[in-house]
Amino acid sequence: MQKNKNKKSSKKTWMQYAIFALVGLSLYATGWHTEVIGFVQRGVLATGLMNPDVEEIAEKREQTNTQDKSQASNLQKVDYNLDFIDAAGSRRSLKEFKGKVIFLNFWATWCPPCVAEMPSINSLHEEMGDEVAFVLLSFDKDFEKAKAFDKRKGYNLPIFAPAGKLPSMFQSSALPTTYVIDAEGNLALTHTGMADYSDPKFKKFLESLK
Repeated sequence: MQKNKNKKSSKKTWMQYAIFALVGLSLYATGWHTEVIGFVQRGVLATGLMNPDVEEIAEKREQTNTQDKSQASNLQKVDYNLDFIDAAGSRRSLKEFKGKVIFLNFWATWCPPCVAEMPSINSLHEEMGDEVAFVLLSFDKDFEKAKAFDKRKGYNLPIFAPAGKLPSMFQSSALPTTYVIDAEGNLALTHTGMADYSDPKFKKFLESLK
């Protein structure tokens, strides 16, 4: 009797594993695994633990600004020689946005953390798109996938594809990576990994960079 129960239990366990495996394979086959993982990671973003410490960064910048002019070298100047292709196929450049605060994000549709943070970037863009220049640089091999993703999600974000070699200061080995450039052309923030950019503290930080 006990043997029969054990056999039934074992069979049930293997059936469950088989179902999980089938679901997993289906998600990978359809490409939805990225969306599912990204959705789960949004729960992590909600904790705020992944966000850059913009208050500390702002404090350090303020200390630098109040010091002698000779300390200005502490702020890293941005290399604007970054070219990209927009969704319409036109060649563009980071130089176009000189004098504005720039939110530069490296991402890809196959990157779950990128997908996880995208709603917060969209929210930030909707609120501050007129004040801040947004450049979302897709590293998908096929740029059409990035455009289709943007359309499917209803974001209407300013997405681009790299056009040529990236300046050394922007050669990140991780996705997502976000750079924030102030209106004077200084690199104000580099954040590797996902974050919740709809956080009020981050919005206040961007406003301080004008």
